[in-house]
Amino acid sequence: MTAVLSIRHLRKEYRPGQPVLKDITLDIDARGVTAIIGPSGTGKSTLIRCINRLVDPTAGEILFEGQDLAKLSGQTLRMARRRIGMVFQEYNLVERLSVIENVLSGRLGYVPAWRALLRRFPAEDVARAFDLIDAVGLSQDFATRRADALSGGQRQRVGIARAIMQNPALVLADEPTSSLDPKTSVEIMGLMADLSEKRGVPIIINIHNVDLARRYAGRIIGMTGGEVVYDGAPEGLTDAHLKHIYGGEDFL
Repeated sequence: MTAVLSIRHLRKEYRPGQPVLKDITLDIDARGVTAIIGPSGTGKSTLIRCINRLVDPTAGEILFEGQDLAKLSGQTLRMARRRIGMVFQEYNLVERLSVIENVLSGRLGYVPAWRALLRRFPAEDVARAFDLIDAVGLSQDFATRRADALSGGQRQRVGIARAIMQNPALVLADEPTSSLDPKTSVEIMGLMADLSEKRGVPIIINIHNVDLARRYAGRIIGMTGGEVVYDGAPEGLTDAHLKHIYGGEDFL
């Protein structure tokens, strides 16, 4: 299968000589869910944020749609980012705006600034936003509700709809279930897996819950100490691998 993203020898140092990411090389397929697991502080979030350049890598290549994201800046980087959706742990919605307005913000990179300021989005974008509200399991009644009136699970559904609204070639999700209860976490993971399959969008999810990763991801990448130590199918992830990744047996 063709790779949508190729990472080559990626390295990130926040302090010289103290790498958080060490020579990461990965190819991400153009469909399906990839889960990144590992202990806190091992570089999972840094990897996600290097891909969309919320964090600048120290060295290496991030090849996406014919460009090296690690070398882009300014307008060229903004144009590339339009094709990478992002789902955040803390939702990152505009609290005073309605659900439909938050979903439509996924089109900000595609419409003139004056249209966005006046909230005059093209009719086809508005229709698609309503379709996505349905697709993430919210009724049309939610469209006009303010984001600050929603539960955590509802906010995350809006965040997912906003990411898909970008018409992305890739979606990144940084611990999207860590602020949610177990039942809602299952629903959100199932939703993302379903959207990935139905809409043909590959999703990379940074997640702490190994059971959810095994259940919903087609591929698991295990990291520890800033390095990839497991890369394979969920059924191939053994207790021995988990001991290596997490450094002990207490969690088993």
